[in-house]
Amino acid sequence: MNTITPQELKQKIEQGERIDIVDVRTPAEFGEVHVRGAKNIPLDRIEASQFSNREEAALYVICQKGSRGAMACRKLAEAGFHQAVNIDGGTQACVEAGVDVVRGKKVMSLERQVRIAAGSLVLVGVGLSFVHPWFIAISAFVGAGLVFAGVTDTCGMGMMLARMPWNQASNGAGCNTTSQASGA
Repeated sequence: MNTITPQELKQKIEQGERIDIVDVRTPAEFGEVHVRGAKNIPLDRIEASQFSNREEAALYVICQKGSRGAMACRKLAEAGFHQAVNIDGGTQACVEAGVDVVRGKKVMSLERQVRIAAGSLVLVGVGLSFVHPWFIAISAFVGAGLVFAGVTDTCGMGMMLARMPWNQASNGAGCNTTSQASGA
């Protein structure tokens, strides 16, 4: 998988190169802060066919910290699109590197939502185990899910939370959400 550092990306932008960036975070995360000119196509909606009419130029893929971007690049490569380049460290690293970003309304990150949901389910499972010992299975299930997420670098709970209404762009948010990656 090809990668680029935020510093290299910034340099390309400053040199006037045409850079196509696809942000694979949720619309709400994208609305909070995104690299100027990026298009939002959430990870669960990205498909290689969306880019089939592109030139051979690179398509830069970004997320919050880099892992969802890497997953999107792998997904695109498996479908035959090999021009995807992951932006190392994601939006967070781009902000730190001084890449031009657009800021909007502050939202709770998907990672934080997963921690809150998982922790709440564990507490509920432990609490209900005083009612009946079988309720401890809730906590065991969540623990197994967290181990699976760590080993495979995929998170079912995160994918489910990404589809929740509060993680979708609200009207008037000023977000540049689109289903196409053409243009900068």
